[in-house]
Amino acid sequence: MYADRGGAAQLVAMWALAAWSARSLVYLPIRANPVADGTVSDGEPVSLDLVLLHHSLQFPTASWKQVRSRRGAGEPGTAATLDHDFPDERAIDHRRRQHRAYRDHLGFDIAAHTLFVVGSSIAFREHGTALRGLVDQAPSYLHRYPDAGHFCVELSPGPWSRARTRRHVPGRMHIQYCNAS
Repeated sequence: MYADRGGAAQLVAMWALAAWSARSLVYLPIRANPVADGTVSDGEPVSLDLVLLHHSLQFPTASWKQVRSRRGAGEPGTAATLDHDFPDERAIDHRRRQHRAYRDHLGFDIAAHTLFVVGSSIAFREHGTALRGLVDQAPSYLHRYPDAGHFCVELSPGPWSRARTRRHVPGRMHIQYCNAS
């Protein structure tokens, strides 16, 4: 996925909504968005929409095509999230994710040209800390480190030993920051 500053801010806001609203299905219809000029990919680009949802909804992703077709235009609304949506990076104990009993992981699935990111509130909040870097750090990163090439965030599903993906979903979600020209 590619995001400029505005897109990164919107993604972080929607991620926060998914983290704090366990009863919401957050749909981002981004499949038709063009890839920014000058972006380089390791493989053939695949355009997908994005849905963020809490695992407790037990939403059957296979029914997404029918649900999406019935959703209509919707009505504009506003939502507020907390000022401190995500924990500080130093407050996250990444080692606990390796324990067998730990269940607050993200899961990825694909259905009807849509990537589903499913997880608990804790999983969304903790991974949101990394996403926040797209807004807070990425715009100045390439100025500070011109040889770096790019700034990105990678989100992984499940524990390292057994990533939770289905239907040949890539093992990581790679989000690359792109300057809008």
